[in-house]
Amino acid sequence: MIMRITITLLMVALLVLGIVSWADYEFWLMAPSPSHYTWWWPEEMSTLGQRVDNLFWLILVMVTVMFVITMGALILAIWKFSAKREDKAVFIHGSHKLELLWTAIPAAMLLVIAFSQMSTFAAMQFDSSMQDEDGHDLPVLCEIWGSQFDWRFRYPGKDGRFGTNDDFESAYELVMPMRDTEKDQDKKMVVFLLRSRDVLHSFFVPHLRFKRDAVPGMTQRIWMAVDDEQMAEIMGGREDKTFDIICAELCGWGHYKMSGRVRVLPDAEYEAWVEEMTALQFGNS
Repeated sequence: MIMRITITLLMVALLVLGIVSWADYEFWLMAPSPSHYTWWWPEEMSTLGQRVDNLFWLILVMVTVMFVITMGALILAIWKFSAKREDKAVFIHGSHKLELLWTAIPAAMLLVIAFSQMSTFAAMQFDSSMQDEDGHDLPVLCEIWGSQFDWRFRYPGKDGRFGTNDDFESAYELVMPMRDTEKDQDKKMVVFLLRSRDVLHSFFVPHLRFKRDAVPGMTQRIWMAVDDEQMAEIMGGREDKTFDIICAELCGWGHYKMSGRVRVLPDAEYEAWVEEMTALQFGNS
């Protein structure tokens, strides 16, 4: 009895501690938090962001409901049917009806999730989503390389071709153009090649709701597109339009250092940045 009460009190204390830390994280940081810091998702600024959020909420609600029902039934059974240690155990056979029920319900939930995410998954993953109206691949803005323990970005220079003399590289900062929403979807996409130099990494940009594993020996075509109207509404007149890059895969002792940022520039400013980087790298200013 004492052990049961002790365990119950410990569980309640952990629950209260979790709620307090979630409600007042500045107390645990022991310092004021940055203005953009939050325990929850940051504002979405991607053309697919709302669709990803809708899927997130669908899955969260379904899993939460099942968790509450399952844990409630478990706690009820523990308290209602608990017995003393010296009591003789009672053995019963299973129930086919219950087995069918707890198999059919999760299967139905998985089917709902599978069908709900198909269109969004296709838009994010399939190569056909990165082609123009004529079926040609959209040009690649840069190569993204993950390595222990940094992100590096290799650009093709002004000629738009990799492997030529004007290629240049930046570290920790991905600079990409912000497409005009007046243009069609093809023109808004920014295509990248994602690679790893050593081990598994995961390229994650929370604001753009984008996450993809960088696998050694594999080259993946990926794309991102910033919703400039959404970004203007949220960020207002802020000049520094940057988003965090995170490595979401434990990749070694220096995993904590694998952070970076995405900086979004209007098309004209992006072209000027390319010229500036080319001049700095090759000393031809």
